[in-house]
Order: sequence, then structure tokens, then C-alpha cells
Amino acid sequence: MTVLTNRQAPAPAAEAEAPRTIGMVVKAYIALTKPRVIELLLITTLPVMFLAAGGLPPLWTSIAVMVFGTFSAGSANALNCYIDRDIDVKMRRTRRRPLARHQVTPRNALIFGIVLGILSTVGLWVTTNWLAAALSTSAILFYVFVYSLILKRRTSQNIVWGGIAGCMPVVIGWAGITGSLDWAPLVLFGVVFFWTPPHTWTLAMRYKEDYAAAEIPMLPVVATERRVVLESVAYTWATVICSLLLWPVAGTTLFYPIVAAVLGVMCLWEVYRLLARLNSGKTGVDLRPMRFFHWSNAYLALLFLAVAIDPLLG
Repeated sequence: MTVLTNRQAPAPAAEAEAPRTIGMVVKAYIALTKPRVIELLLITTLPVMFLAAGGLPPLWTSIAVMVFGTFSAGSANALNCYIDRDIDVKMRRTRRRPLARHQVTPRNALIFGIVLGILSTVGLWVTTNWLAAALSTSAILFYVFVYSLILKRRTSQNIVWGGIAGCMPVVIGWAGITGSLDWAPLVLFGVVFFWTPPHTWTLAMRYKEDYAAAEIPMLPVVATERRVVLESVAYTWATVICSLLLWPVAGTTLFYPIVAAVLGVMCLWEVYRLLARLNSGKTGVDLRPMRFFHWSNAYLALLFLAVAIDPLLG
């Protein structure tokens, strides 16, 4: 008889843990929406509304965009949890999600995601305009059908093109205020687009074994560490250059380009430190890829804070 070691034993997080109280049920459904991901998306939404309004945006419009934008992101994330329920149980990073722990049934998660999507679309249409509603719906559909169902399990470029869904809050926020699109939100769309791959790849470097166990071809799983780091350097340069384009395109004050340049230098410094550790012979956890991951979070938040502040100064 084979004796199971701790490593061989099934993860307790994957066992049935059905919620027993209303509070636990509510907490499980909130977890389906991935609140920490939503926070990052909202960080890029509100500042763009300041830029679109040329100052303080209308209060109720801003609240509507933020609330129904949260519903939109929550819908996409809940539907992603439904689709990925088979691989979430295999990964340390995701095995405590509600479906992996059987706190929510797949059917209920699917219904919950669809209902949130409908509420977000109708809410944005009624409170803002059809363009914001259409962009929101397209973001949900892209994340679910293009990224989750097609790209994620088939190509190492999954997060490059799948990351487009994460860029959509920028244009949704602009459209919610103006009812149209312009070059300024498209530049910021580009910033998030180029920022996403190195941000995600450094996280995937930390959880490489997880993605390999789930057979997800993230770049760190299928490529060498050198290729991952060099591509991260290239995308970081593209992020910084794109961020500086907002100055001439949007006609900002000098405040924004100065802040963007300082943040860009710091971000490049961190990614080159990652490259230096690689060149010194360090590998795996010794590369400390999470340093760049955490810094990239701060970079995006501070950059978009500058986007919000600049029109107030002007």
C-alpha cells in the first residue's frame, strides 16, 4: 500500500467547504468577482474621467461609471472563474477560490456572472450613454470568449492580447464622460496594454510550477528566463514611452510628464535590476521577480494619479 505524503495528499482547499451562513455566502460571491483585480481596474478608470472632464467630473456620472464598471469587471471575473474551475484547483494561487472550494456551484457562478454583465450594460446605458455600455459589454465578451476560452490555454501570447480586456476601463471612463473617444484615452489604453505583459510575467515566474501543473502556456513556462526578462525590459520601455505621449496628445501641464518620467525611470531601474540578477547567474526565486511585480502595481497607480491631478492644476 502506498503511503501518501503531505505533498501527495490532495489539497484541503479543494475539498467541499459549502458556506453555512449568509455572510459566508455573500463573501464567496464577492470573491468570485476578484475584488483585488477590480481595484486595479478602477484605479485606471476614475483618473481618466478627470482628464476627460478637464477637471472634476460630474459626481453622479462618475459614481455610475465606477459602480457599473465594477459590475462589468465582476461579471468578467466571475465567468472566468466558471471557465477556469478545473485548473484553479491545481494551482496554489487559485485553489482557494469559491468554485475550487465548492462554496458556490458552477451553475450559480455562471448565472451570477451573466446577471452582473446585464446589470452593468443596462446601468451604463441608462446613466451614461450607449458607447460606454457597448465598450463595457465588449470588454466582458473579449475577456470571456477570446482570453479565457481561446488564448489562455493555447498560446504563450495569451496575456499580451488577452490583456486588451484590462485596458478597456480607460476608454469606458472617457466615453462615460464625453460620449465619444479621442487620442488621449487611446494613449492610456496603450500604456495599460504594454504594462500588462511584464507585470503578469513576473507574477508567473513566481508561480511557474502552478501554471505548468495546470498546463497553462504562460511565457515563463514555455520560454527561458532570459527571454522572459528581455521581453519584460522591451515592454517596460514601450510602457514608459507611451506614457510620455500623453503630454503632447492631451496638452497636459508640465506636472504630468515630469511625474511620468520619474516613475518611468524608476520602473526601468527595477526591470534592469531584474536583468542584472539574471546576468549574475541567479535563477528562479533568487531572481526576485515579485519585486518588479509589486513595483509595477505602484507605477500604474501613481501614473494614473498624476493623470487625475494634472487637469486640476491646469
